[in-house]
Parts: sequence; C-alpha cells; structure tokens
Amino acid sequence: MSTTDQTQSTGQHSAKWQERFNFFETYGAPNDPRFKPAVNALPDFKKKLLVCANIIAFFFGPIYFFVLGLWKKNLALIGVIIAVNIVIALLFGILGMEVPAALGTGLNVVFSLMYALTANYSYYLKEVKGEQGWNPFKGMRL
Repeated sequence: MSTTDQTQSTGQHSAKWQERFNFFETYGAPNDPRFKPAVNALPDFKKKLLVCANIIAFFFGPIYFFVLGLWKKNLALIGVIIAVNIVIALLFGILGMEVPAALGTGLNVVFSLMYALTANYSYYLKEVKGEQGWNPFKGMRL
C-alpha cells in the first residue's frame, strides 16, 4: 500500500477514526513504549477511552468486527471464546458440577473487553497499514 493510498483510505473515515489513526501513527501500537505515556498525557478520560477502547465493539463485538471487515480476527476471537468455553465445560463436567453463573458472566465481560480493546488498533492495521492477519492481539500490550 503506497503513501497515497494510506492518505486516501484514512480520508474516508469519520473524525473519530481519523483521530485514532493519527494517534497510532504518531505513538505506535499499544505495546510501543511511547504509547502509554502518550495516553496518560491525554487531557481527559473520554479521549483516553476513544483511543484505547471501542464501546460499540464491547457490546456488539462479533457483529462489529464483521462490519469493519475484520473477519479473520473475528474468527480467531470466536475460536478463543469457543475453546475457553469447551475447556470450562469439560472441567466442570469432570468434577460433576455446573458452571457457576458468576463465572459465565465474568467470562462474558472478559470476552467483550477483548473485542473492545483490540478493535481500534486492528482496524488501524487494516485500513492504514493494509494488514489483514489472523492475530487479533497483534501490537497489543498483554
């Protein structure tokens, strides 16, 4: 993808996405050493949330990732969710217990956070860098 294509691809996005893209372009991925101090230097919580998380992805993760065209990363996250649920179901099945509702609720929140925290940078990689890989955690600080 050439520089002209990168400029053109970011020009078609909303101001919110352009602000996120500019932040990632300036300070790098969330695992970059410049990223965390730059986020902490943002003036308010709303700006920090804008860059670091995506509220729509938190509530509608699998659908939103397909809408954004992040289908490979979405399938990978769905695979992680299914694998975790199978392991927990087997573990509790072997123990002869039912999975506690609190555990299920907690896992749902964790899975929603996975979508919310990876959406912005994943979309940046797709739209600006032209990368469409399977790893939803690429560039993320774990």
